[in-house]
Amino acid sequence: MAIAVVLIVGGCASDDATEPFAAVTIVDGLDRPTQLAITDDGWFVAQLNGGEDDAAGQIVRLDPTDLAASPVVVLDGLDKPTGVAVFAGDLWVMEQRRLTRGPLDGSDRTVVVDEMAFNGRSQGTLTVDGDRLLFDTSGSQRTGTGPAGSPTETSGVLWSIDADGAITNVGWGFKHAYAHVRDGNGVLWTTEMSDGSFDDVRALDELVAVDEGSNHGWPSCVDDNRPVGESGVDRPCDGVPRSQATFAAGATPTGLAVAPWDSSQLVVALWVERSIVAVPLDPSAAPAQPVTIVTEVFERPQHLVADGDRLLVTDHEAGTIVELTSR
Repeated sequence: MAIAVVLIVGGCASDDATEPFAAVTIVDGLDRPTQLAITDDGWFVAQLNGGEDDAAGQIVRLDPTDLAASPVVVLDGLDKPTGVAVFAGDLWVMEQRRLTRGPLDGSDRTVVVDEMAFNGRSQGTLTVDGDRLLFDTSGSQRTGTGPAGSPTETSGVLWSIDADGAITNVGWGFKHAYAHVRDGNGVLWTTEMSDGSFDDVRALDELVAVDEGSNHGWPSCVDDNRPVGESGVDRPCDGVPRSQATFAAGATPTGLAVAPWDSSQLVVALWVERSIVAVPLDPSAAPAQPVTIVTEVFERPQHLVADGDRLLVTDHEAGTIVELTSR
């Protein structure tokens, strides 16, 4: 696997070693990687391993002490694996419509949830959050879901599951709560892919502080609390959390992390816009915080992992994992 170096500033590549960010490709040769899970037992990468509808997805294992070595295939034949995590001693995998768990070697898999509600494409990532694992059911309904239901019958919800398999509704009213992180102050954040048109206007994508146990608006309240008249709901944005930041319609925020070089910022991967941006994370500063471009050198940045003083980025199109650091 080759190693390449790119230096970055203000969204432009440069060979000037004084520039503030450095990007180094530390793994290549992957096939449409989605999520990366870093553990003491190795790095686990979910990848499509072909076309989106080929059902040829894989979980591969990398040796962090020898990243140039060929990855070991742990699981194969998966349907759109967008999430992978090690939680409660097991390897958990999110596919298009099912969540599974099992030993780290890929044997003896157990289906935890099957035939999940979804928006026709995929679910999002898996996030270890203390003693629970977070996942979402991507929204397909045009009516509010409320706190009732289960992942097999209710879409547009952020869920948690504990080591014993108990599932809890964390919050609802999301079209697609794709990526999640908890900051150093204990605030839980999620990106929101609000694709679709409402009152003939395309909805913006968002970054939102999660108010657990609450409605987050979709599909009757979108963008930074824009009421949707066609929903027929009176005052649909009452009590709905404001957006910390909004992104262009269809920007597709697939990755989220606390910036390792500045704990007062969140960094977001915008898949369609091919960029990573930074947003102030103080919830009291919402709404509509400014978005600063960190870099635009990636082909399709997907998942972000803060690891010490570096940010690891899976580049879906390039088939790489890139290390981004502040110089």
